[in-house]
Amino acid sequence: MAPILTSSPTLRITPEPFTQEAFSPFGTAISCPLPRNLSSAPPLSSLPPHDPAPVVANQSSALKYSPISPLLDRYPQCPSGQPSSARMSMFSCFPRKLRSSRGTGGETSVFDVRILERHPFTTQTFTPIDLSSQARAGDAEEPFYLVIVAPTLKGQTATATTPSGDTVTIRDPPDLNNVRAFVARGGQAVTYGVGTWHAPMVVLGSRRVDFVVVQFVNGVDDEDVQEAAFGEGVVVDLGKTRTSGASKL
Repeated sequence: MAPILTSSPTLRITPEPFTQEAFSPFGTAISCPLPRNLSSAPPLSSLPPHDPAPVVANQSSALKYSPISPLLDRYPQCPSGQPSSARMSMFSCFPRKLRSSRGTGGETSVFDVRILERHPFTTQTFTPIDLSSQARAGDAEEPFYLVIVAPTLKGQTATATTPSGDTVTIRDPPDLNNVRAFVARGGQAVTYGVGTWHAPMVVLGSRRVDFVVVQFVNGVDDEDVQEAAFGEGVVVDLGKTRTSGASKL
């Protein structure tokens, strides 16, 4: 189990739209720049500038944007020297439970953030499948997911306690005073940058969301993932209902 930080702030977070500009300090927000209703490949000259610029592919039936997100392997720098390999996994993420909380605007639904993790030597990309980019699919409301991140206090340390009661030091800990949350939907994928502190995937709604996850691993626990847990106090405020306050973003 994750070591528990001995200090935890009280922080109430309002989730933000998941955009590349807003998320850039933590990694890459991935989405297609083309309008959803575009059904045939247009002339490249008619498209607005984009980095990377698209090229025609698939016998002129597709536009290819590459590269759209980094895929970084920094395991050659790891202490053990254990070599890494690329890994593609599937995470089937079931809806998280919210709780009611009284805020300045009355009773709201909140998600409690109790743990953050990071992958110190690799990027990690989550791409949802079977998830519409629209808030509703037919008569049903579509799930969405929260991308919750924190800056790294580089060069600093924090004290934590293991479940067995031992005191340990966490190097480059998360900055719990500046946790941020983003609302992401189908049509969006996320790449966490190397060493970015983030919450385990948080799906909200009436059904699970499956993600294809791409990263590097070397099988050494503390080099593949590091965790920091904390007590009550850091919450994401989702508004008066399960999706109100988020669906407006």
